[in-house]
Amino acid sequence: MKLKSTLALAAAAVTLGLPATSAFAQQKFVTIGTGGVTGVYYAAGGAICRLMNKDRARHGIRCSVESTGGSVFNINTIKAGELDFGVAQSDWQYHATNGSKVFEKDGKHTDLRAVFSVHPEPFTVLSRKEAAIGKFEDLKGKRFNVGNPGSGTRASAEELLNAMGWKLSDFSLASELKADEHGAALCDNKIDAFFYGVGHPSANIQDPITTCGAKLVPLTGPAIDKLVAGAPYYAKVNIPGGLYAGHPNPTPTYGVLATFVTSAKVPDATVYELVKAVFDNFEEFKKLHPAFGALNPQDMVKNGNSAPMHPGAVKYYKEKGWL
Repeated sequence: MKLKSTLALAAAAVTLGLPATSAFAQQKFVTIGTGGVTGVYYAAGGAICRLMNKDRARHGIRCSVESTGGSVFNINTIKAGELDFGVAQSDWQYHATNGSKVFEKDGKHTDLRAVFSVHPEPFTVLSRKEAAIGKFEDLKGKRFNVGNPGSGTRASAEELLNAMGWKLSDFSLASELKADEHGAALCDNKIDAFFYGVGHPSANIQDPITTCGAKLVPLTGPAIDKLVAGAPYYAKVNIPGGLYAGHPNPTPTYGVLATFVTSAKVPDATVYELVKAVFDNFEEFKKLHPAFGALNPQDMVKNGNSAPMHPGAVKYYKEKGWL
């Protein structure tokens, strides 16, 4: 069947008066795994594809974005050869590279390769204003969305609960809604709060704040101090004040970086063209989402990347003098 399809393509090229080699050159596709459609991962993937597709006539690569379950799903699907690139939290890039946490059973992902890091991702807890939740400890006995299995958010929530000495049974309900679902559930009084790792400002956070007056909850305390101190991929951060209505002051929390990853099996030329598309058009890239506004290329090459850097990316960064 594959041979017939190939012959049919060549025949079609001849019928249309096109060189067959040109027809074949356009048949290169790459897919980026992201996250929920309202999150920054999806926006990041879309921004990268938009820039890459602008120059498709030259390099012959068509880029598309797929909404997925998030970090862990993307890493596993890249390993299975079903995605070419994916966005993943820096902590789950680290664990995949080292075969730890949720990747312990399958061992180290030796083919995982870093491309660059993107925006900071503070872990964000948003609560119903009627739930009167002022700190994370107030969530005990409440209805809390811990995130969908396969997402980096869910895995990070479980790591936080372990640090707190809590179990899922400490909540009256530990729901597993996807990021696209938790905002509506909050405003519909189906949950009291949710946990989400996301870049800010985010429509996913903005919508419940605007719709039903949801409130950001700080993530602080001795358990979090210990968690951050013991993990090279975590840092204490603030969600800036003034981004959302009713939140004029910074909200202290901790977080990771969003990172862009691929496989060693993806050709060097493909990765080079993707990186070139982003950094040759960097000012345009930064304008494609507010979370990208403060990005710095050298930091994106240096920070948050635990896996070996893909040779295609290394080639571009050396040309720029960044490595």
